[in-house]
Amino acid sequence: MTGFSEFYNKAMPKKLRSADQKDKFKARVLEWASTLDVTVRSLAVRSMKRKWASCSSRGYLIFNEELLSFAPPVADYVIVHELLHFSVPNHGKLWKSLMRAHLGNYDHLEDALRNASPDRIIP
Repeated sequence: MTGFSEFYNKAMPKKLRSADQKDKFKARVLEWASTLDVTVRSLAVRSMKRKWASCSSRGYLIFNEELLSFAPPVADYVIVHELLHFSVPNHGKLWKSLMRAHLGNYDHLEDALRNASPDRIIP
């Protein structure tokens, strides 16, 4: 089993989450959007108290800036999770099969998010 510390750098202070890091994260979102053939109309990375991310059926995405502290596989989990909701609005069998097709066994990535912030809602 993979350890939580492999995925999260809690020591990264908020002030070190630079505009450059946010731009790189946004570029990663757009790469995944292209891979998944979905259109993103609006993309933001900002502080969120209760969620890791949020999306709307109109193509609006918001990601928690704390995701910048995670290893890329965890960020990819949240990115793919939200982007798939543009095509599949629930967490049913189709959504789960698409998640596995793109990320393999993603349960350990979800666990890393839960361990980082048990009160925050997993997308």
